[in-house]
Amino acid sequence: MISRLGILFMRAISHLPLGVVRAMGAALGAFLYVVVVPRRRIAMRNLELCFPRWTVAQRRRTVRSHFIRFAQAWLDRSWLWHAPADVVRQRLQLAGSVHEIDGDAPVILFVPHFLGLDAGVTAITLLTQRRILGVYTKQSNAIVDEWIFEGRHRFTTDSRAVHRSEGVRDMIAAVRGGAAMYLLPDMNFGAEDSIFVPFYGVQAATVPSLPRFARLCKAKVVPLTTKLTDAGYEVRLHPAWDDYPTSDVAADTALMNKRLEVYIDEMPDQYYWVHKRFKTRPPGEPPVY
Repeated sequence: MISRLGILFMRAISHLPLGVVRAMGAALGAFLYVVVVPRRRIAMRNLELCFPRWTVAQRRRTVRSHFIRFAQAWLDRSWLWHAPADVVRQRLQLAGSVHEIDGDAPVILFVPHFLGLDAGVTAITLLTQRRILGVYTKQSNAIVDEWIFEGRHRFTTDSRAVHRSEGVRDMIAAVRGGAAMYLLPDMNFGAEDSIFVPFYGVQAATVPSLPRFARLCKAKVVPLTTKLTDAGYEVRLHPAWDDYPTSDVAADTALMNKRLEVYIDEMPDQYYWVHKRFKTRPPGEPPVY
C-alpha cells in the first residue's frame, strides 16, 4: 500500500512546475541530511577517503548539497516518467559527442552513478533513435521494480533490460545487433568477480565488466554523464575512448576509475556518495566504515 501511494504521489506532482518540484526536493533533502545519520556518515567517510585535503567544513557542505540533489533527482522521476513528452523534452539537454551513438555500430555507454542517471536513459530513448540495453539490479519490492522498469522504458518499445545474472551471450548479441549497452560498473558489488584497483588512491573492489564487454562486443566505449541544472538535466556524451580496451583488464579497469575521478571533480556533490564504495577490502585490510 505504501509503495502504491508513493507512486500515486509521484504521478500527482509530475505536472507541477520544475521549480516547485525542485523546492520540494530541497526541503526533503535538507530533512534527510538531518535524520538519516547512517547514510550521512557513510558519505562523510567516503569524502574523507577520496578528498583527504578537504576540510571537515568542505565535506559537510558537499554532503548536505548531495542530500538535496539526491532528493531532487528522486522527485524528478515524477516528471521524467509521468509528464507529457513535450515537457520532458524541454527539460533535457543532450550535449557533447552525440554523433558517437549514431548508427548501429557496437557501443558500450559507461554511465557512472551520478544522481541524474535516469535522465540519461530518458534522454537517449526520447531524443535519439538508438536502442539501449540496460543492465540492472532487480528491486526487492515488485511494485517499485515494475514502476522503475516502466519509467525507464516509457519512450521505447525496442530497447530492453537484463538482470546482471542473465546470460552474457544474449547481451553480446544485442550490442552487436545495434543496442547500446547502458553499463554502470562503478559500485561495490562484492568480492566475487571484482578486482582491486585504485579509486581516488584507495583500493576499491571494482567489476571489470567495462573492458570485458567492450572486448567481447568489439564495441567502443562512450562515457555518459548526467548533471542536474536549473532547467532540468544536461546529459553529456563524451568522446569515445581511444585504444580501449587493451589486453590488460586490470589496467583498463584502473583507467576507468581514473577517468571517472575527472568527471566527479567537475560536480562532486552529484556523485552517489551514500553508497559504501569501499566496503569490500583487500585481504588483511581492516574495514573503513
